[in-house]
Amino acid sequence: MPRYTNQEVAKLFADIGDLLEIKGENRFKILAYRKAADNIAGLGQDLFDLWESGQDLRKIEGIGQAIADKSAELFSTGRLEFWEKLTAEVPVSLVEVLNIPDVGPKLAKSMWQELGLTTVAEVKAAAQAGRLQTLPRMGAKSEARILASIEALERRETGRVHLGIAWPLARQVMAVLDNLPDALKVEVAGSLRRMRETIGDLDFLVATENPRPIMAAFKDLADVQEVIAAGETKTSVRFKNGLQADLRCLEPSRWGTALQYFTGSQAHNVKVRELAQKQGYSLNEYALTRESDGEKLMFDNEVELYEFLGMDYIPPLLREDRGEIKAAQNHTLPALLKVGDIKGEVHCHSTWSDGADSIEAMARAALARGYEYLVISDHSQSLGIANGLTPERLRQQRREIDEVQARLPGIRLLQGTEMEIKADGTLDFADEVLAELDFVVASVHTGLRQDRETLTRRTLAAINNPYVHLIGHPSGRLLTQREAGDFDMEAIMQAAAATGTALEINASPERLDLSDAHVRRAVELGVKLMINCDAHHTDGFENLRFGVATANRGWATAETILNTRSWREIEAMVMKA
Repeated sequence: MPRYTNQEVAKLFADIGDLLEIKGENRFKILAYRKAADNIAGLGQDLFDLWESGQDLRKIEGIGQAIADKSAELFSTGRLEFWEKLTAEVPVSLVEVLNIPDVGPKLAKSMWQELGLTTVAEVKAAAQAGRLQTLPRMGAKSEARILASIEALERRETGRVHLGIAWPLARQVMAVLDNLPDALKVEVAGSLRRMRETIGDLDFLVATENPRPIMAAFKDLADVQEVIAAGETKTSVRFKNGLQADLRCLEPSRWGTALQYFTGSQAHNVKVRELAQKQGYSLNEYALTRESDGEKLMFDNEVELYEFLGMDYIPPLLREDRGEIKAAQNHTLPALLKVGDIKGEVHCHSTWSDGADSIEAMARAALARGYEYLVISDHSQSLGIANGLTPERLRQQRREIDEVQARLPGIRLLQGTEMEIKADGTLDFADEVLAELDFVVASVHTGLRQDRETLTRRTLAAINNPYVHLIGHPSGRLLTQREAGDFDMEAIMQAAAATGTALEINASPERLDLSDAHVRRAVELGVKLMINCDAHHTDGFENLRFGVATANRGWATAETILNTRSWREIEAMVMKA
């Protein structure tokens, strides 16, 4: 019987969603496959095991009868008839074409049907030959942008994934290792422990007196595709999604120094070693050694190690050599923000635009998280691909929000919009429409290849509008897929600080926008910040941890994040009109 990992099943359903969109199928059908893909990718249990044990897959959020049946067919036969029929109609390689920035489903379909282009290489060759200009509404500038985007994709560092892929896989591995009787302590190290926005590989540490069964269990993990190297205390494997992972087993007495060393960053560790040397010690992953007599000092944990060297404990999120060692010595490290500090969100989507769940479902999910308030901020009218709302539909939506509010008195529901900042620099709604809303998020989704001056001017126009409260995902980047637009972020942050307009830390792992570096600068300038999940379905709220981690990496605190406050306080701080 063939066995499929969660990541393989998730990719299959995500690809189905993309191909259905190219084909022009019903939007809700497309969203259903994408939601299923997202939920399966983040599932803490193995979907195959759940099916094999006879459990009802429909009990998993986002999996209905159709998806459950297709999963069962795939697991039991190793094939999916629906996929075979779909790929007979639409070339599967068009999924990769959609990864080209500026190429959406309609354009990909046009390239395929009009020019016979089905791969990225063919699109590149056609652009170089000037053939794309023969397509409707495709001029020389658009063709040049597509060619530049393909070349940027080719230059981009490969082999890295965003946190939304690395984090759930690491949790699955940790769950297995934690359950082993010989594993005394288990931790993920490296860049994932520091919650960097992209991850190259995974590092796991286990404190144990008996490494052999732990190494055996690691090699036998269901998602392992290849054992690269295996030794008594270190094993390296490659998972089916391409990520490499290293497991190191060590004596419990060396836990503190080893965890500190393998967490990094390299630049941070260099500074810590220099500090140890000034005090007459050498530091490596095995011990802190006194140079005068060679005595080795062991530490059960990192806290003791940092304190021995004369500073406060430095959380992994701050270990990037950005002033954290001096701050630890001076007892001025920022207090880390916690997920529970966030009292509500102002940027989420429902089925009124491109969301997969209803307003009531989103509200109930937010209430279950303990949120005090939630702003429904569906897309505005000009973003047709996202089924953006017209002013009339906004007024209709208000009535539904009021009806849901009456049924859910435990959370305050408000109406907003994610208003498009259009390519010509104008805003998608007139001020009289914005005045009817409780909160306005303004974002750039289109024209991200415009020049620096034009892009910056567009965002500044929104910042200076008295009805705009927040700039959503300010750089427009999609990690590992699309580079940030060429915005003058310094000018944008200066203007935001001057006007009181907030900037978003978008917690979606594909975005994490603002970046941690921009968060740090925003904090320095006194810019108001908000963390939002930009959730398009109820499970999207789970991404909050990534936004909080990014805020912490940028040294933001609860005092600098607006939505750690009540709604009444937010109204007083950001309502400009």
